Amino acid sequence: MTHVIRVHEYGGPEVLKWEQSDVGEPGPGEIRIKQTAIGLNFIDAYMRSGLYPQDELPFIPGTEGAGVITALGEGVRSLKVGRRVAYAGNMGAYAEERLIAADRVVRIPDGVSDETAAAAMLKGMTAQYLLRQILRVGPKTTLLFHAAAGGVGMIACQWASSLGATVIGTVGSAGKALIARSHGCAHVINYLEEDFVAKVQEYTNGEGIDVVYDSVGKDTFPRSLDCLKRRGLWVSFGQSSGPCPEFRINLLAQKGSLFATRPMLWDFIATRKALVSTANDLFGVLKKGAVKVSVNQTFALKDAAKAHRAMEGRRTTGSSVLIP
Repeated sequence: MTHVIRVHEYGGPEVLKWEQSDVGEPGPGEIRIKQTAIGLNFIDAYMRSGLYPQDELPFIPGTEGAGVITALGEGVRSLKVGRRVAYAGNMGAYAEERLIAADRVVRIPDGVSDETAAAAMLKGMTAQYLLRQILRVGPKTTLLFHAAAGGVGMIACQWASSLGATVIGTVGSAGKALIARSHGCAHVINYLEEDFVAKVQEYTNGEGIDVVYDSVGKDTFPRSLDCLKRRGLWVSFGQSSGPCPEFRINLLAQKGSLFATRPMLWDFIATRKALVSTANDLFGVLKKGAVKVSVNQTFALKDAAKAHRAMEGRRTTGSSVLIP
């Protein structure tokens, strides 16, 4: 027997229950993993609360992790027992051991730790599609990244800076401002003390920015749109402060023929080819040192409720992992 965290009803962190479970043997095309580290992400809280309803209850939350293969199912040829692997976008991560389709994991290269892989897969591949697929960020790009000291923000801001972009970040405290500055931000705005729209216009000499990456939602909308230059792009990829209010699409025209998108990671790694390509791009910048992943908090898996309270209370910086 092994242990998992289960959610039997939607609610606050208290609904995360530590329970025994029988993992079983992998079926055809599957592998069994003994997990060594599990990524903690805001999407876990959205699922736990019911904001993102699941197909059925109970369910095991969590979508990314890393570990060692302990068994192979029929037909699995490309992997071996004992190999280190990581994954993202696959429900059921809050577990000491789990089964997963072999074609949804990637090998962890030498030089990348299990904790780094677990912390970086979802957030790092999110940064990859934001910067390299939705828009090809480069030296001519000026961008605004909300929550620059968060898990995705710290990775994306470093990556964008390494590509030559001018990066403006928003944060909620002086301490987080220091973190953002040391992770690629040329300019940092404390949105609790400063008007981020006015500061963006100041930093860009009134021209505005090419793209704003917004994972905050309600608290930054629609003012994020006011930071953009004509035909700029608003990328809404999260809602840590709550969902954006509904709006008439004519608003985009009124504010300068803007473009808007609401992407999800899954659609950028849906095929095996796309998953491997995205992960390899991420591992490449990690190994080169262009991006450093800061695992600033670790929690025991059984203390997942404590971890969720810290995350939702914005008492975390960088990345957090759960240790089985």
